[in-house]
Amino acid sequence: MSNSEIKLYQAWNLHTRAFHWINFLCIVLLSVLGLIMLNKGAIGISGREAGIGLKALHVIVGYVFSINLLLRLLSGFFGPQHGRWSTLIPGRTFKQDIKTYKQSLKSGQSQTFIGHNPKGRLSVLVMLLLLTVIMATGLTRAATNIYYPPFGSIAASYVAADGVPAAEIMPYDKTGTDAGKLAALQSFKGPVGTVHVYGVYVLWVLILIHLIAVMRVEARGDGSLISSMFSGKKYLPRPPVDE
Repeated sequence: MSNSEIKLYQAWNLHTRAFHWINFLCIVLLSVLGLIMLNKGAIGISGREAGIGLKALHVIVGYVFSINLLLRLLSGFFGPQHGRWSTLIPGRTFKQDIKTYKQSLKSGQSQTFIGHNPKGRLSVLVMLLLLTVIMATGLTRAATNIYYPPFGSIAASYVAADGVPAAEIMPYDKTGTDAGKLAALQSFKGPVGTVHVYGVYVLWVLILIHLIAVMRVEARGDGSLISSMFSGKKYLPRPPVDE
């Protein structure tokens, strides 16, 4: 393949690239904080205040993660072509698109794409759905654990005993709470937390698969995927299918 065959295409705008890296950094930081919270006893962190502080820091980073994700979800309706829901959600031709793409891989002249290839589109869709589940369960845990926004006031009002203002309900303090309602809240937040934690485990598996797939595309010379997430521009050796 000569340099004359390589052509430069504008692939990702600034918002898409910013979402990608902010999302990744938040996931790494949230995962580290999550592991510390799950193992705080083993590493010598004790006390209610320390536990609440860790959770508060986790939630604050979670707000950045959530805002970034919500902006990405909205851009699926109004953003650039290659990031829109219409290009990610499988349509009537999806099975044929996958089949054609696989055939092109076997031929040694694989299809190239300015956006995502058919497998990549499905992967991104699954990842965005999983991120949404993680966000929803995380915000729910923030409310039911330490009464943080946006749902914390609802949780505090629910568990407050008759005549006790919600603002007086403190995390991990039963003072002023209704014992029955507090127990019900505990039963509710347990499964939510399980979904949240295991959702993150699944996410990291998907991230690993994603990294392997990206490196395989780079190794085949089918597009500069890694550099395109920095520059926004993608070098392709053949005319893209989705131009």
